[in-house]
Amino acid sequence: MKRHRRLPSLCAAVLAALLASPPVGAQSAPTPATARIKIDPDRVVGEVNPRMFGNFAEHLGRCIYGGIFEEGSPLSDADGFRKDVMEAAKGLGVTLLRWPGGNFSSGYNWKDGIGPRDQRPVRRDQAWDAIETNRFGTDEFLRYAEKLGVEPYVCINAGLGTVEDARNWVEYTNEAGNTYWAQQRRKNGREKPWNVKVWGLGNELDGPWQLGHKNAEDYAKFALEAAKAMRRADQSITLIASGSSNFGPGADWVGWNRTVLERLKSEIDYISLHTYIANREGNLEKFLAVSRDIDDRIEVVKGQIQAVRVGNPKARPIHIAFDEWNSWYRTITPGMTEAQIGATGLEEKYDFADALAMGMFLNSFIRHADVVTIANLAQLVNVIAPIFTNKDGLYLQTTYFPIAEYAKQKGLQSLDALVESPQYKPDEGRALGYLDVSSTYDPKTKQVYLNVLNRSAKDDITARVENVAGAPKGPVSVWELDNPDLKATHTFGNDKVVRPVTRSASVKTSGNAFDYTFPKHSLTILKW
Repeated sequence: MKRHRRLPSLCAAVLAALLASPPVGAQSAPTPATARIKIDPDRVVGEVNPRMFGNFAEHLGRCIYGGIFEEGSPLSDADGFRKDVMEAAKGLGVTLLRWPGGNFSSGYNWKDGIGPRDQRPVRRDQAWDAIETNRFGTDEFLRYAEKLGVEPYVCINAGLGTVEDARNWVEYTNEAGNTYWAQQRRKNGREKPWNVKVWGLGNELDGPWQLGHKNAEDYAKFALEAAKAMRRADQSITLIASGSSNFGPGADWVGWNRTVLERLKSEIDYISLHTYIANREGNLEKFLAVSRDIDDRIEVVKGQIQAVRVGNPKARPIHIAFDEWNSWYRTITPGMTEAQIGATGLEEKYDFADALAMGMFLNSFIRHADVVTIANLAQLVNVIAPIFTNKDGLYLQTTYFPIAEYAKQKGLQSLDALVESPQYKPDEGRALGYLDVSSTYDPKTKQVYLNVLNRSAKDDITARVENVAGAPKGPVSVWELDNPDLKATHTFGNDKVVRPVTRSASVKTSGNAFDYTFPKHSLTILKW
């Protein structure tokens, strides 16, 4: 009987709560701001280079064969390219595609992959202990890039390869005259040059896992001669030196980069950086604190670039190509050999926490848009990738959606935003703010983008957002990626679990500012 007497008061409480709920598209009742974000469209860092939204396709696992390229499949076109993968790649916003590796490039002879497919030699890929059929080679890759509408980026073999191999490859792809390698290209069905502009001078040569591993001096000697020879084949190409990717105990990554920059400063346009992160402990706040390390590595190399250019006003501009980055950990365990890693196919399954990490990486790149002007997510399909296929179709992993949304900001101006946020210390390193922020501006449309990752596992954070140029004129467009389950993941037929929500939010302005509450463990992009 007592239960029944309490029922009216319970209903009244529920009704009161419903009436107090904000309408769809509006922020909830104001919460005192605990953070501050200040934007000034005049404080431009640099252009968000379209090449920042590059990707990577290595001969590894099912990235090429069974991913990009699947001969005889009803899902493929006449060239053997998976049409569904191409459409997903277009939706991802890919601008620049790196190939053929990666570790694979250090043992690859490009001449094995040209000419009639049935006459190409089958080789053992010693990088990943696999069999390479060579049915997908230079012309297939460049035709794929052309169909996809992306810029090709070719990485030479600086491990077991030679300077002559590198020079001849440039001639094969770019020569318009009646030379030997240009004629070979024509025999293989391509009359006009492919005009490949972006070339990598090898991959991770500082790593002892690499075929043809070299010390910094030996690598610099090889890369310098290769660069000179390649430029004689085509003066207009862009060259990327192999920066250090070995951050293991005792590795001198700073010294490697210093040597490479000093020896190659007159020939290169970029030095590369690679970073993979892992949420092995399942600690979100510690996982997303890796941005300190990403920012620090960029700043250190930026300083090294400036150091080799001091006193030489005519020095060649050099930028950073962050041409391998991603979250990667479930398919490997400590102590695995490269062959054992390759045997897994690197078929990583990503969750919601990994999706948040995509925003962390891209925020860092945008904040450093003055020096990071190339970046390549590793990789495009199946292998630590946002797209996953089988013979019948594909699904989009959780990481797909942040990348696709950030790509809409290519070509805009990166702004130096002031951020004051509650801080935390996830480890023995320095404290950092819970809000990880980048901002861009379109001077043509006067639109501002604000990208905010709330790293807190427990707390929503309200920020006072100030814009020196004035408050929003009308509603704010909201793109939000949020999920109560950090381990939520996707699979075939069920890739709608972690999807962004878009809405128009009415905000109450005060002067040139408004308050906005960023949910715990969420990624939000505001546009006004």
